[in-house]
Amino acid sequence: QVQLVQSGGGLVQAGGSLRLSCAASGTIFSVNVMGWYRQAPGKQRELVAVTTSGDSTTYAGSVKGRFTISRDNAKNTVYLEMNSLEPEDTAVYYCTANVRTSRYLLSYDTYWGQGTQVTVSS
Repeated sequence: QVQLVQSGGGLVQAGGSLRLSCAASGTIFSVNVMGWYRQAPGKQRELVAVTTSGDSTTYAGSVKGRFTISRDNAKNTVYLEMNSLEPEDTAVYYCTANVRTSRYLLSYDTYWGQGTQVTVSS
């Protein structure tokens, strides 16, 4: 079994910064893609940023230049540094990871964190 435990988030004024962390633990052989999604009230869950084990990154256009995703492969942990936050960034943020749980399995399964609220006041 694999668990993703998130930390960080909270309430911040517009223009402020927050940092999210997400650590994967459990039966892990390898992790390829790790990333962050968010879901605002009444909206669908959307991609914020993802990173591969090779450090390739993809950002949503709305956060490019303001958010930075990074990871520590040794700790199976992914981070999201959020700067210049805007009220439109208010949402529940979820981390995700594609995990291979055994050397005898070639497939990766997708796991999700518990979600953390980020609220940006104007």
